[in-house]
Amino acid sequence: MENSRRNYPTYKKIGFFAGPLLFLIIFFLPTTLAPLTQSVIAVATWMVSWWITETVSLSVTALLPLLLFPMIGVMEMKEVAQPYGSPIIFLFFGGFVLALAMEKVNLHKRIALTIVKWTGTSANRVVLGFMLAAALLSMWISNTASTVVMLPIALSVIQLLINDEDGYTPNDQNFALSIMLGIAFAANIGGTATVIGTPPNSVLVGFLENEYQMEISFLKWMIMGIPFAALLLSIAYFLLVKILYPNHLGQLKASSTIIDQELKKLGTISAKEKRVLFIFLTVASLWILRTTINFYFPSLKLTDAGISMLGAISLFALPFDFQKGEFILDWKDTSRLPWGILILFGGGLALASGLSKAGIVNSIGAMIAEGGSFPIFWITALLILVMLFMTELMSNVALVAIFVPVVAGIALGLEVPILHLAIPITLAASCAFMLPMATPPNAIVFASGHIKVYQMVKVGVILNLISVLLLIVLGNTVVKWLF
Repeated sequence: MENSRRNYPTYKKIGFFAGPLLFLIIFFLPTTLAPLTQSVIAVATWMVSWWITETVSLSVTALLPLLLFPMIGVMEMKEVAQPYGSPIIFLFFGGFVLALAMEKVNLHKRIALTIVKWTGTSANRVVLGFMLAAALLSMWISNTASTVVMLPIALSVIQLLINDEDGYTPNDQNFALSIMLGIAFAANIGGTATVIGTPPNSVLVGFLENEYQMEISFLKWMIMGIPFAALLLSIAYFLLVKILYPNHLGQLKASSTIIDQELKKLGTISAKEKRVLFIFLTVASLWILRTTINFYFPSLKLTDAGISMLGAISLFALPFDFQKGEFILDWKDTSRLPWGILILFGGGLALASGLSKAGIVNSIGAMIAEGGSFPIFWITALLILVMLFMTELMSNVALVAIFVPVVAGIALGLEVPILHLAIPITLAASCAFMLPMATPPNAIVFASGHIKVYQMVKVGVILNLISVLLLIVLGNTVVKWLF
């Protein structure tokens, strides 16, 4: 206990006191602001202080509106609690349950190994296989889980090179570096392709539904997200194996042996895996075809959240062995569900609701409008740049929860559709490639010991800047065509 106190960072100690102190100063400070506006700003300042410093759990900070908004007269408890039960929370809950089932039956590992096996045995193709597998998994399960699945398999391949006749050569080191960084970057990139792939996407969708009654369908996001993810993944792969860390190793036939051995350990696909795969494919198909189904069968009123819950309930309620009362998932399995993320969503939405009620979002828009004509292109570029490099230092979910309402106000002031600014800026939150602490995948592969910080920064800076350019282009082309 004493050791943990000594290790508690100074900036967290400062943040612990700064949050409530700033709240009190802003709340009681005599200003010309409306009392409601001043109250919401005070709460927002406390939350932002604790989110940035991570003094306490991000999810605990997200509960502050439930305590403070009713206490200082911003909203009644019933009203402030509504965002914590938003449909987007249940969309993500269902996605988490699907991911949980895939992990429980090892389906995610089988899919990953099969993809790597298909891509071939040359060194560069092995890197490509691991990157594709990590990216495709991250479209549906957390980027952390995707990385954890791929890491031990990749380490086994690297160990072969360390133990071979010529030892651990510079080319071997470049291969190890490429495969480690490739897995982390691909896990981050893959999440951008779907609404449930990464929490920031869902925060945006939930905010738009709650505050502006704007809906982004699963299919529309995929039409935009998959090409973006594929292009950025291709650039990351090319940058790693062709430009910065070429390995010149040629064929790695031993890697094929390792993949075959890992697949052999899994055995033939089990009945449970087949059941989970069927439910997963059904849910994914319904998400993609929802608009068409609703057109022909309007009485169904399918929603993305409803489809997600259909998948989740099926995994808990459809018997696998009725005689034994055996199901794919039991409620005890949810002990591994990231409940904190769901609360974090709710807190972000509750804060956004408070900002909107106080008129702060509209005020930001009015200030932008009165400030004269700003070139939209440069404003978008600046916002993307700020978001992308800030997400290297703090939680991307908290950052999106703070930043998106402000971006909405800027869009209103510029008289441009909110989505044209909000989507590229939200995607920027998932493009953190520079630092080990920026995302869990970065931290996990860094812990392998095969990467030094400067090596990650070297690739990350370039990828960050390329991401900024891609997002600017995306915002001015695909986003405008689709939304």
